[in-house]
Amino acid sequence: MSVVILEKNGPDRAGPSSGGAMDRVVERKRIDRRLLAALALVGAAILLLAFLRFAPNASSQTIAADRVSVGQVTSGVFEDFLPLRAGVTPLVTVYLDAVEGGRVDELFVEDGAAVSKGQLLARLSNADLQLSTLARQTEVAQQLNNMRSQELALAQSRLANERALIEADHDRRKAQRSYDVQQPLATRGFIAGKTFRDTADDLAYQQHRAEVLRRGNATDERLQSSQLAELRASAASLQTSLGIARGSLDALNLRAPVSGTLSAFSIQLGQSMQKGERLGQIDSPGRNKLVAGIDEFYLSRVAVGQSATLDQGGRTYQLRVAKVYPQVRNGQFEVDLTFIGPEPAGIQRGQTLQAKLTLGDARKTALIPFGSYYNDTGGAWVFVVSPDRAHAERRGVKLGRKNLDFVEVLSGLQPGERIITSSYAGFTDKRRLDLERPAN
Repeated sequence: MSVVILEKNGPDRAGPSSGGAMDRVVERKRIDRRLLAALALVGAAILLLAFLRFAPNASSQTIAADRVSVGQVTSGVFEDFLPLRAGVTPLVTVYLDAVEGGRVDELFVEDGAAVSKGQLLARLSNADLQLSTLARQTEVAQQLNNMRSQELALAQSRLANERALIEADHDRRKAQRSYDVQQPLATRGFIAGKTFRDTADDLAYQQHRAEVLRRGNATDERLQSSQLAELRASAASLQTSLGIARGSLDALNLRAPVSGTLSAFSIQLGQSMQKGERLGQIDSPGRNKLVAGIDEFYLSRVAVGQSATLDQGGRTYQLRVAKVYPQVRNGQFEVDLTFIGPEPAGIQRGQTLQAKLTLGDARKTALIPFGSYYNDTGGAWVFVVSPDRAHAERRGVKLGRKNLDFVEVLSGLQPGERIITSSYAGFTDKRRLDLERPAN
């Protein structure tokens, strides 16, 4: 076995080197890590600045200028009125109800007829009511007869007491005369003492008897007067009860309580009507009123006596608030408006008219157009358009009264400025709107 000896070439080895000995490892130069970190920070800063420069602001939004409506702040006279849609109804309506139930036996008028107060409209029949009324009349008559008998007995007792008192007074005067005649004679001895004493005793008896009868009559008179008053009150009550019974029977004759036009009167012969059932109504002739529904927001600003106007047929008619119904239904309350003076000719029941209700005095002030923005902001702020119309800034304002066309400006805006008057839906959280105009 042979041994191979490897020799390492080195710098201190003399002689020529082989080709393998000439290869050597070349070391690569690397970039400093600190320089890389600095470059990364600079790049991140540039990206952040670019994002901040070109990214959209959360408090602003860009919208097309043709998507919004713009109105100008003007100076003018604010008329504080409220437009109303009012329905025509009769000024007075009296409803006809069946006071007593029964069957319709006779009809004397037709629906739509003009009737006068007290006119007979229909006649009903009710056998049970008639029988019970007759029984009630008989019962009341018996009670009245009993009370009259008691009253007669009291009157006779009073007369008897008066008669007894008269007789007692008469006997007392006779005894007094006898005593006056016998006293001087008994003093002189011309009359026996026993006879005079009997006369004196008889006088004392008659005096005491008359006094007792007088006190008894006073007591009886007091009691009899009280009893008599109670009997008369009971008799009056029975008479009233009898009148009610007769009135319920007379209620089967249906009469017009007022004069006017009969409507909704659709009962038929032979029809059975229940007690309290609605039979029709009578509308006042020639006079009408308007009934309008108003948003509950104005409930505190509407009161009886406020004026209103109605333009109809080229003329203006004056009205006043006659009644306010404070009950709110479906976000509205109702008012009655009556005409002051003549009313428009030819208006019909159920017709709808446009009226204006005056809420306050007119005055000169700054005005802005009324628009959808008011409901979105509640009148607390608006978007004010810049003079170049390139953007709109949010600004707090104080607004006052409003009508169908304008809103009164109290502070925050000056005449000549412009605001966005269309809806702010989707913009209520923005402070600025950039108005982008379409390219030409």
